[in-house]
Parts: sequence; C-alpha cells; structure tokens
Amino acid sequence: MKQETIKRIRKFTDDRDWDQFHSPVNLAKSIVIEAAELLECFQWDNDKYDEEHVKEELADVMVYCQNLADKLGVDPDEIINKKMDQNEAKYPVEKARGKADKYNQL
Repeated sequence: MKQETIKRIRKFTDDRDWDQFHSPVNLAKSIVIEAAELLECFQWDNDKYDEEHVKEELADVMVYCQNLADKLGVDPDEIINKKMDQNEAKYPVEKARGKADKYNQL
C-alpha cells in the first residue's frame, strides 16, 4: 500500500480518536466481519455481483488489516513477504501448478 494511503488511514483514525477502540482483538473481529460482508457480495451468484460494492467491502478489509498491522507494530510488506517465502516452500511450482491441493497432499 502506498505511504500516502497509509497516512490517510492513520489520520482518519486519529482525527476521530478511534484508536482507543482498536485493540488487536477488536480489529481482528472487524476484519472477519468485513470479510463476511465481502463474501456476501457473491452469496447467490458467482458471476453477477456489484463490482463497486465488492471494492468497498475489500477496502474495508484492507483498512482494518492496516490498522491491525499498526497496532501490532508490524510492517505489512515484511510479513507478507515472509509468508510468501513460506508459501513458495510449501507449494513448489513443479508440484502445485494447476492444482488446488493442500501442501501436505501434493
């Protein structure tokens, strides 16, 4: 995420004095709630959905994820890249390409 966007998210929270409500558990709950709202966009039809609504819900998830990263004092790029390293080791291209199997089933 661009630094400008991260600063805007932080300012939004600071301006409203909402950090007091942003405990890690509350942010984790909010991520799950917003993710459920994102999934709801596809509830009855996989192919027909409101793209703008999907983008709004996805943005909500991402904002809460950034807030949680801030609260935990972690760098999103660092933790994502660490997880990608783990995923690449678990799912080598030669075994996983074109398959949806879990790593222990490859």
